[in-house]
This record gives sequence, structure tokens and C-alpha cells, in this order.
Amino acid sequence: MKQATAFVLGAVALGIAACASVHNLPLNQPSATPVVQSAGAAAAAAGADFEKEGGAGGTVIGLAFSGGGTRAASFAFGVLDGLGKTPLRSGNKTESVLDHVALVSGVSGGSVTAAYFGLRGRDALSDFRQKFLTRNVMAALETSVNLGTLSRALGGGVNTDNRMRDWLNENLFHDATLGQMFARRRPIVLINATDIYSRSPFPFVPLSFAAACSDILGYPVAAAVAASSAVPAAFAPIVIESYPERCPTPLPEWVARAAADPTTSPQLHAYAKGLVDIRSGKVKYVKLFDGGLIDNYGLSAITIMRAGAGTPYGPLRPEDAVRLRRLLFLVVDAGRGPEGNWSTTLEGPAGKELVGAVVDVLVDANAHASYAAFEATMQNWRDGMIRWRCSLKPAEVAKLRGRSGPWNCRDLKIDIGQVGFSQLDAARAKKLNAIPTTFNLPAESVDALIDAGRDAVIDNPTFRKFLKEM
Repeated sequence: MKQATAFVLGAVALGIAACASVHNLPLNQPSATPVVQSAGAAAAAAGADFEKEGGAGGTVIGLAFSGGGTRAASFAFGVLDGLGKTPLRSGNKTESVLDHVALVSGVSGGSVTAAYFGLRGRDALSDFRQKFLTRNVMAALETSVNLGTLSRALGGGVNTDNRMRDWLNENLFHDATLGQMFARRRPIVLINATDIYSRSPFPFVPLSFAAACSDILGYPVAAAVAASSAVPAAFAPIVIESYPERCPTPLPEWVARAAADPTTSPQLHAYAKGLVDIRSGKVKYVKLFDGGLIDNYGLSAITIMRAGAGTPYGPLRPEDAVRLRRLLFLVVDAGRGPEGNWSTTLEGPAGKELVGAVVDVLVDANAHASYAAFEATMQNWRDGMIRWRCSLKPAEVAKLRGRSGPWNCRDLKIDIGQVGFSQLDAARAKKLNAIPTTFNLPAESVDALIDAGRDAVIDNPTFRKFLKEM
């Protein structure tokens, strides 16, 4: 994101007027019967863990991968590899922790790793490094700074979405659709962009497309990931067209309630209002940019999903909610710390450093607010689920669990932890922080990030505590 701001800064300094507006053509298709159920509700498909209550049964792991180009994608990949190498006893057999990952949310560079893992599962560990991490994606994009690119930047974006999308499709996703990714059922994958008109998160889930009377199942994975990575000025916004006259399918009741209630959570209110505006026809074209603009951790979609559930246990099914015992959620953050030496001088920041510092403040502030809201949401969810579980009559418990016998309704724990550079030694963290957030890194930097992700998750205090308790 920081590199792209140089385009805007230079354009303003030179006073260049845009020659023409740069735009992307919508790829989504209308549907008379759009899928309304959110990907979160489909998370009940994670039920493979709930079928067994001994050992690691009832154990679910969620991951969130931050934005940050190949740097973030590599670090996230290292975390997946670390989880795959960590055993977890389940009944009479030993599985890996990776086998219990039920939900992955991704932003920008992190969305590439999330989507590829969502499509291929454990097989993604075998070739993602060669197929993406060590490749030069930037070679397919317009990255030079000149009068022409500055003009296009002011006209909407230096690159249209097809350059990034086509590269991802040809080299990584091979015409895969979101419908194919959802059909795998496990893990549930959330790809996150930003709706700049409603100033809200835009998760690529069925409800977002149902508001536009559009078919999400046929939408290309590569296009969703390109939207999540579309840095303003470097890219024109990715566009979703609305067809409000094409479907009679009503939106869930909670959407209208949340949109009309300004006292509800800000994220939920903005998202719901955006859906209402799309369905009403007020917004014909939804303009999407990098998900990191509003939430660089990719947690907002999960917070919204829970807030709109309407039950103490949603988005889980009740039969899964009575079996759940342990939920571990790890936020994988490849963000950089403060940069430059202007804090030690009277002068500065100025020029590119000034723009970069302002962008960092905005991105980090939104990410911290998102994390705080997520923590509160998960704690309230646990408390509400325990109250509901403990209010059930023995016959209801036996019916939901499929068995009778002793059951501790309060045996439910949710742990949240952050995996980042800061937990590594200072010298190593400093070297990792110096790696740029580009989509073209040398192999040695990629491998350093993969190793760091693997080591960071294995040594993470929250993760080690979780393993010890298990």
C-alpha cells in the first residue's frame, strides 16, 4: 500500500490532470435465486471435529492472515507449515494441528495464502512456494512512475484489475470459482476487500452477493483475491454490479434492523447499511479496494458474522455448539513497525516518508480497533453459548449430542493469540521488518519469512498453552 501512495503524491505535486477515467468491468453475473446463507453459517461444515469428543474432538482452530504482499503471504505460509508439523492427539490416533483448522480469513497478500490453502488443503504446502512466493508478480503490473502512470493514477488507478487477476488465475487458481472453494466445506475461507462507498468491509461471502442479486458461486477466486489486494492508485477499484430488479429473495431480517440502528456495532451497521443500499438500487456499482484499508487483520467479517447470527450459538449449528470444547484463534500479523529515522531529528517526516507514516497510522489504527472488537465479540459469544448450553434440559442435550451421559456445559474455552515478528529475537525481527511489502521478493527473503512463521507459531505462548491443555 505504501508504494502506491507515491503515485498520488507525485501527481498532486506536479498538478497533473487525469486524461481519462480508468475503470474495471464487473465480472459478477445476475441471479434470480442468489445464495443467501453466509459462509459463516456454512462453518457448521467444520463438524468433522465435533463428531468425536474424546482426545482433540470438539477442537476448532481459526486463522487470520494480515495483508502485506508476498511478505505476508510467506509468513502465513510458514505458520501453516508449522501447524502441519505439530502433532495433536485425537482419540486413538495422532493428527496434526493443521487438520483442525476450520476457518481462515485473509487480506491482500494474506488472502492469496488463505485462498490457495482453502482450495487445496494440506496439498497447498507442497507447491505454493514455487508457484507464488518466489515468483515476480510485479513483472505483470505497471509499476514505473512517469507522467503517464501518474495521470492514470489520478484517473482511477495505474492498473486495471485484469493484470493481477489474470496472473493469479494463470499461475495459481486456474479458473477456480468461489463455489468450488465453498464446496470443499473445510476450511471456510473469508477473502476480504473494502467497499469504499459504504466505508465498510466487503467479505466475499454469499450475503454480500445476494444483496446485489448476483451469483457468488461462479465468481473467480482470482478476482476476489485481486480485489482484496487492490491498492488505491496502483489499481482501479474492482467492481461488483448490482441487479436489484433480478431477484425477489429478501435479505435476512437482521440486515434491515442493523442498518436502521445507529447504536449497533459500527462495523455491523456500516456493512448492513451497505447491503441495503445495494439491494435498493442506490448503489449500482460496488467499488472495492484493498481489504487492509479498513481491517488489515481480516477480523471484521468474523465479527459481523457473529453479530448477525441471531442466536447464542450462531454461526454454529446447535448440535455443534454443544460439542465444542476448545476454539483457538491465531491472528498472523506480518505488519511492519515504525520506519525511518525522522523521529530522531527535528525535521521530517516529509515527502514519501510523510505519506507512508500517515498510511501506517490509518491502517494500524483500524487493525487495532478490529482486533479489540473481535476479542470482545468472542468473549461475549463464549459467555452466551455457555448460558444457552447450561439452560438446556437433559433430553435436549442428549438429542443434540446424539448421546446421554455426563456433560459439562461450562467446558468451553476460547483462546486468541497474535503471531508476529515481535515475539522473535530483536535482531531477527529487525531483519524481517526491513523486508518490503511488495509482490516480488528474493528467494532468501521468502525462506526467511517462512522459517519465521514456522518458528513464531510453534513458540507462540498462546499456542503452547493450548497444546499443553490439550
